[in-house]
Amino acid sequence: GVEKACVANAIKIQGKELSYNNILDINHAIECIKEFDEPTAVIIKHATPSGIACGKTIEEAWRDAFETDVYSPFGGIVALNRGVSKKLAEEMSKIFLEVIVAPCFDEEALKILGKKKNLRLLEIRGIDKEKRKDSTEIRSVEGGLLMQDKDVKEINPEEWKVVTDKKPSEQDIESMIFAIKCVRHVKSNAVVFVKEKRTVAIGGGQTARVDATFIAAHKGKDRIHNSIMASDAFFPFRDAVDVAAEAGVRAIVQPGGSIRDNEVIQAANEHGIIMVF
Repeated sequence: GVEKACVANAIKIQGKELSYNNILDINHAIECIKEFDEPTAVIIKHATPSGIACGKTIEEAWRDAFETDVYSPFGGIVALNRGVSKKLAEEMSKIFLEVIVAPCFDEEALKILGKKKNLRLLEIRGIDKEKRKDSTEIRSVEGGLLMQDKDVKEINPEEWKVVTDKKPSEQDIESMIFAIKCVRHVKSNAVVFVKEKRTVAIGGGQTARVDATFIAAHKGKDRIHNSIMASDAFFPFRDAVDVAAEAGVRAIVQPGGSIRDNEVIQAANEHGIIMVF
């Protein structure tokens, strides 16, 4: 059978030895990129994405993913689901990266990236075709192991519920699907802001949802205007909705299920934004 497209089956073409953190980050990057069919770039830093984008070409996807946050990719890990061309290699070699993961690399690309002796290049065959599959996630705790099924639930808009006066368009739904695929891979509390199929801001790893929203809005600045926001869990209060609305968000997709859902929906209606559970 075909080998699984995963970090354990990576073929290292060049670069330094992989570190503990590299392996974890590469794993995150691969799992994230398997969500998408079209040309996609994922940039991971400290186990969370700093940018994710789909494009007509892999070069466009890289540019849009990088644009999300131009500071964080420094020393980051990039996963691509298309081969690396000379043109893409030239663009990526402008910044310091730790690892580039792709299904293949052109000879010209290898010449360009080969000048960076420490840069780790990994070929993972099938990363462009394989979907995320049911499997078990295992974590170690002192004195034992913790196991759970991986979240590979199909995203089905037929199961969604529009809860506001304003309704989403077909294009909004497409962007919401993309946003949910992204927010699944951001550390909780997690929010992402997207336009079409590219992130414009990501907020994660905060102890309060409003803080994650504030950080993303602060980093995304004007680009957040007219974007779609996805949250990985319900809003416990209306505060994060107010922050998002102030930043100019047009729609929010979130799981719902808070005791204050009505208050949260009311906030969305007051601001004239679309909300979908």
